[in-house]
Amino acid sequence: MFQFLKIGGIGIFPTDTVYGLGCDCLNIDAINKLYISKKREFNKPINILVSNINMVTKFVKNINPIEQKLIEYFWPGALTIIFDKTNLVSNLLTSNLSTIGIRMPNNKICLELIEKYGSPLATTSANLSDETPALSISDKLKQDFNNTVDFIMDSGELNGKPSTIVRVDNNEIIILRNGSITKSDIQKCFGGNINVR
Repeated sequence: MFQFLKIGGIGIFPTDTVYGLGCDCLNIDAINKLYISKKREFNKPINILVSNINMVTKFVKNINPIEQKLIEYFWPGALTIIFDKTNLVSNLLTSNLSTIGIRMPNNKICLELIEKYGSPLATTSANLSDETPALSISDKLKQDFNNTVDFIMDSGELNGKPSTIVRVDNNEIIILRNGSITKSDIQKCFGGNINVR
């Protein structure tokens, strides 16, 4: 897998939610292939997955105390946090937005893949755009990505919901997408002393 990622390849691998389709987040050609393989519109940003907190600091301008608490409480897990990005992050990956979504998945195989590769992976759900995310490596999935992916890691059936996506703004937590982690889970993290909407 690593040799494919190093030369700009893309692959399918398990996460703690659904199967992911990913590539080296710093390789422009690979990111371009990722969009084309998924048939994803280029105006829809793609998030990155990390295996440790040190990977995050290179890609975000700062981590505020609320974001830090969310990381400590929910990572690894199904919470994607939207940060202000550094110039290291390609505008292609973020659809020219100034922000990047980052998550640390709670899946041993996925974490080991990222850790051993040594760099975050730009990752989207492994399905063609507007289709249901894959919970298993089905014949349809193999057919959909037959000529466009370089490797597939089969870890059996997954049963995860998509991650919850949040953005911290003016000491408020805004839920941009509902997922595994609920509003009450987030409020509990702060003892109810924060506004979540």
